[in-house]
Amino acid sequence: MLPELNDKNADIENVASKALGENKLLSELLAGLKSKDETFRYNCYKVLMLISKTHGEVLYPSWDYFVELLHSDNSYHKMSAVHLLTNLVKVDREDGFQKIFDSYYSLLDDKSVIVAIYVAGNSAQIVRAKPHLENRITNILLNIDKTHHPSGRKELIKAGAIEALMEYFTDSKNKANIVAFVTKQQDSESPKTRKIAKAFLKKWGDG
Repeated sequence: MLPELNDKNADIENVASKALGENKLLSELLAGLKSKDETFRYNCYKVLMLISKTHGEVLYPSWDYFVELLHSDNSYHKMSAVHLLTNLVKVDREDGFQKIFDSYYSLLDDKSVIVAIYVAGNSAQIVRAKPHLENRITNILLNIDKTHHPSGRKELIKAGAIEALMEYFTDSKNKANIVAFVTKQQDSESPKTRKIAKAFLKKWGDG
């Protein structure tokens, strides 16, 4: 067990550093993602997130475990999986993301709007790591209205989508379609989405 991770002020960097060289510790952190103790679970998540950003190759062998969490009924498990898998895409040498692409993006229609927003917002990171998926991902983001969320939730998800589109816009092959989509969001019922749309168009409005 990792008693230090029961503390909200746990030294995340120190635990992450130790875990890089200890398989047993790493296994405990992975199991901790399912802990019912929220402080412990969240600290395990933070440690694994740090490792996924700096030493993704250490966690890549656990890819299937994160995919399992992606299909959980627990929203916290899904959120953890969405972020961790996104970070691992850059070390995805076996093209595992291609296999879970549909499952990952089906979460844009998840019962939790937070999960859906994270999926949309993480898309730029995936495009940077897998540029051949840009067209497919962009088409999905531009069609958020086809999800089954109430209109207010759709507008919130669009905010995450626009943030992602803004990050990879210069490398996109769909500039005109993106600008057209963002232009419509200037009248969104969501203040956040309107603000992000206007910021996008101020920067990229001429395509």
